[in-house]
Order: sequence, then structure tokens, then C-alpha cells
Amino acid sequence: MHHKNTNKTEIIHDLSFKPKKRIELFLNLSLAEQADLIHMLSKNVRKNVLANLSEPQLISLLERVDPDEATDLLQLVGPKKRERIIQSLSQSLKDTLGKLLEFDANSAAGLMTLDYIQVEPEQSIKAVAEKVKLHEGRTGRSPVVLVVEGSQLLGTLPSHRLAFGKPEDHITTHVKKTPTISHAADHDDVIDMFRAHPHDKVVVLNDDDTILGVIFSDDVLQLMHEQESASLYDFAGINDEESVMDNTRRKVKFRYKWLIINLGTAFLASATVGLFEETLTQFVLLAVYMPIVAGMGGNAATQTLAVVVRGISLKQIDLKTAGKTLRSEVGAGFYNGIINGVIVALAVIIINRDVRIAIVLALAMVVNLLVAGFFGTMIPLIMTKLKKDPASSATVFITTATDVIGFMTFLGLGKLILR
Repeated sequence: MHHKNTNKTEIIHDLSFKPKKRIELFLNLSLAEQADLIHMLSKNVRKNVLANLSEPQLISLLERVDPDEATDLLQLVGPKKRERIIQSLSQSLKDTLGKLLEFDANSAAGLMTLDYIQVEPEQSIKAVAEKVKLHEGRTGRSPVVLVVEGSQLLGTLPSHRLAFGKPEDHITTHVKKTPTISHAADHDDVIDMFRAHPHDKVVVLNDDDTILGVIFSDDVLQLMHEQESASLYDFAGINDEESVMDNTRRKVKFRYKWLIINLGTAFLASATVGLFEETLTQFVLLAVYMPIVAGMGGNAATQTLAVVVRGISLKQIDLKTAGKTLRSEVGAGFYNGIINGVIVALAVIIINRDVRIAIVLALAMVVNLLVAGFFGTMIPLIMTKLKKDPASSATVFITTATDVIGFMTFLGLGKLILR
């Protein structure tokens, strides 16, 4: 029984959260559905599925997906089983995967596909179309047509030219210039190239400028999505191997260290409050409004951090060029501090009829949002300079700064103004 009418999300949910029925559920899918869904599962679930498939079942799946995706799946299989599987594949796929597996998965070559054919510029549209048809019949996939003269890449022949060009025309006039990248370039270099020059493909070259393969934009988009997801995990102090499908034990394993660090910083903030115990005893109302100071500072800093991390990832900002951004973020913190300070001061005056505490809270709000703008900008930039992930653990340091300085300012002003 196949799940043709079942929502993909429901199938993925069942595969992820019902480990005892996982293999049965997966095998109940058609081969086409298996090939479509396997890459949507988390890495750990995907690895578990592959480990529990028989070799014939795994071979059928690998024969169905694209070669570059098959390469990624084989990387999750043990080396001995992988070798046996490769030997049992069709000769064409065996040759393709053998070549792809030679390259570093973190390089440009690790992203490429081998679905291309090479033609010469003097060939006719008709001759190239026959080569394309031959490749499709052999592999079941449409190739990229690379136009090469001698050993030099001239560009690509867009597929629509094959459909609308005259059969007797030479392809020379239809060639589209295509960018190239070294096989050893890392993923960031590939992403930078696609961002700077948006296009649908890049040709990967060997050290001697011979053609190795082609990278498509959808592979780069998937890579960018994975990197953004990893940054979001780091941003929250979560290991990039963790997913929503993990069990309780794995989630504890990946998170407890960050929570311990946060606990340490919380004690620091608590110690700061302890310095003003006498003031809090005399003016209990201050304790009521302390969470507002801490919460507003933390939220404002997180807003700044998100903008700066995005700018760093797009290479729009670094420590040397941070001046303008720092001024604008601190300026925004100042004005937002005034706006929110006035609002909270009016609330205190209306509810508690205490003008002095209203003034203390308003001033503390301005100072803390200034602090949030400063640290929210500088901490991720400093971490980048130190060659650390600009998102990972940033919230720990920023929250510490806004809590400690916020409480110090709020309670310090309270001690001065209310005495």
C-alpha cells in the first residue's frame, strides 16, 4: 500500500518519530517516493534508514536518485558496505560515483554533477541534439552541453537553442559564456560566486583546466539553506547535528554545555543584583520592574545581532568597516530607548504614582538599549576576527552584558536618585 495521497509532511513526521515502524513505513513507499523523500529526512534518520535497508533495496534507491545525491547517501554508509554496493551498481553509475567519491565533500568538486557532454563549436544543432538524446537514453537525465575548442571551455549551449535553432546551424553563434571555478574551492567560494554573478550553473575545472563537472544553482541553494540552518542552530547554542527528530538523550547531550555557560552568566547577573540588596529592600518596587530592563535589553541586542550576522554572511561588514553600522545601531538604541523609556515611565506614574522610579526606569532603558546596540554589533564582529562562528555563543555574551550593565545602571540610578 503506497502513500500517494498522504501529505509529505505527515510521512516525514512518521518516519522521524516512529523509529520502530520506520523501515516498514519507508518500504511501503514506492521507489519514486523513497527517492523524493530521502533527502528531506534529518541526517540521523537518513543514516538509520540506509543502515536498515538490504543491499538490493539500497542499490535500487541509489539507481533512482541523481548521482550527486547518491554520492551523499553513500557517504552515510559504512566503508565495507559502501564498497560492496558500488560493485553491484550499473557500470555507468559505478564509474560516476567512483569519480565523485574521490573528491572532498566540502570542496566545489563535492557539489558537482557529471551530467554533461562536450561538443565542438563547428558542430551543428542536429548533431548536438543527437548526442543529448544518446546521453538521456543512457542515463535517463538531460546533460549540460559544454562547448569546448581544443582544451579551452568556450561556454554552454542553452537547451532552448536545441529546440528552436535550425538543425543545420553551427552552435558557435549560440554559445553562452559560463563561469568556472577550481575543484579545490571551498563551499564559501562557490556561494560567493553565485551571489556575485547569479546564473544557473558553474563549470568545475581541474588544476590543468580540464573539465571535471558542473554545479547547478539548486545545489548551491540547498547548500546555502543548510549553512543558514547551521547558523540558526549555533545562534541558539544548538549543535548542527541536532534536529527536531532527535530523542531526549541526544538533545540533552547537545545542549547541556551551553546551558551551563548560561547558568554561569546568570549567577554573574545575580551577583550584580546582590550588590544593591539594601536599595532593593528599601524600594521593593524596583524589583518589580527589573525584568523589563533585562528583557528589553536582551530583545534589542538579539535584533542587532541578527542583522549583523546576516551582514557578515553576505560579506557586507567586518571589524574594519563597522564604524557606520555601529553608529547607526547605537543611534537606533538611543532613540528606541527614549521611546520605550517614555512609555514605561508613563505606565509607572499612572500605576504606582512614583515619578522618581519612573525616571530611574526610563534612564535605565535608554542606557541598556545603547548597550544592546553596541555589544550586539561588536561581539559577532570580534568573534569573526578571532575566526569563530559569529553566531555561536554570541547570545551568551550579549545577554550577560545587557543583564549586568542593565541591572547595574537601573539599581545604581535607583540608589542615587531614591536615597
